Amino acid sequence: MRSKQRVICTLILLPLIFIFLSFSSALAHFQAIIPSKDIVEQGSSRNISLDVIFLHPFEGNYMSIVKPDAFGVLLNGKKYNLLNKLTTITVGKGKRGYRCNYSIKRPGDYIFYVTPHPYFEPAEDKFIVHYTKVVVQAYGLESGWDSEVGLKTEIIPLTRPYGIWTGNIFRGVVKAFGQPVPYCDVEVEYYADGKIKPPAEAFVTQVIKTDRNGVFSYACPKAGWWAFAALNEDKKKMKYKDGRYYPVEIGAVIWIKVYDMPQQK
Repeated sequence: MRSKQRVICTLILLPLIFIFLSFSSALAHFQAIIPSKDIVEQGSSRNISLDVIFLHPFEGNYMSIVKPDAFGVLLNGKKYNLLNKLTTITVGKGKRGYRCNYSIKRPGDYIFYVTPHPYFEPAEDKFIVHYTKVVVQAYGLESGWDSEVGLKTEIIPLTRPYGIWTGNIFRGVVKAFGQPVPYCDVEVEYYADGKIKPPAEAFVTQVIKTDRNGVFSYACPKAGWWAFAALNEDKKKMKYKDGRYYPVEIGAVIWIKVYDMPQQK
């Protein structure tokens, strides 16, 4: 009798486990660069920190990463290598990320960018490389926020990516291999860190498409950090440790911070 009960329980649990695993693997991965502040004003501290992490932003599920292949900042048309400034941090439940402590030295738009080491996702049989950037504005000089870093794939903002009110429309153009990508999926996700319960799974990751010119637009409905990830496939496959070659998902990711307008005095 007990043996029969165990068989019945197994038959019931297996589909539930499969559904759970399928849901977990379906959650959107996002590479992130989260600065301690996105606008540095006159009279405030010039020191900022930037956390380089890999996560499901809405749910707050973090994954460990190894040291990125590249990390730097573009300022006034010149790139500065900051890879050696990264130190390890612990995020979530014991997961490894990285942090860069940086001192703002002059006015302007600082475009921080990262090329992560390829991550293999066994549930999807592919590698994931998300080329990610965030803009920090310093001392009121709004110059360079729409500059191209020159990444393999990249979102070029058409809306200034800072000083954004709730409800403002953010626009950008997706490029891959130097060319705009028409009708490309762009995943949009709020950094809720597991503190918001959505009414259904479909609310976790918003999905929009670029138009024929590679342009997308989205109105962020809530204050906080938002991520935009345009997903495409690399031209070349990559070899895994099992000796097989797998496709590589290349993502162009940009993070923006949205603010609520203060109440009228």
